[in-house]
Amino acid sequence: MTETEFEAKVLDIEPGKMRARLAEVGAEHLGDRFQRRYVYDIPGRPGTWVRLRDTGSSITLCVKEIHSDAIDGVTETETTVGDFDTTNTLLGKLGYQPKAYQENRRSSWALGGAAIEIDHWPLIPPYLEIEGDSAEHVHVTALALGLPLAELTSENTTKVYRRYGVDIESIPRLTFE
Repeated sequence: MTETEFEAKVLDIEPGKMRARLAEVGAEHLGDRFQRRYVYDIPGRPGTWVRLRDTGSSITLCVKEIHSDAIDGVTETETTVGDFDTTNTLLGKLGYQPKAYQENRRSSWALGGAAIEIDHWPLIPPYLEIEGDSAEHVHVTALALGLPLAELTSENTTKVYRRYGVDIESIPRLTFE
């Protein structure tokens, strides 16, 4: 199923303070997990890529298409798959070689139907991600957390890393090691 993502980030957060704020406004903590992913370029389709991700509770295969840096600028077509390594092998047999392996740690929360993630990625400060049913839903959720709308960005991970002077596309293994 292809869906438009309505998502924005707040960069350089203090995770402890954000967890306290989430609890204070009644957000439900859904758990913390380690995630790993492979990303694959699709030849001839800039701004479009394949992501194979193990979230710790499920494994998904997704095609992401960036249309703009707007809050609704990404569509994704995603399905659940059975096994991370086998799916990577299958993609290899189809001619797709991962351009990168990446890890992150995620603390997941829910508030008013919105998904809220505190993300830790190697080499950059933690950030908050809010995903809702619409741009307005994302904005309402940010305001409920006391976050100024001017602090929201819908930049993708590559652009966020660039803000910190890191070219994530030149790092084939992005890990916490």
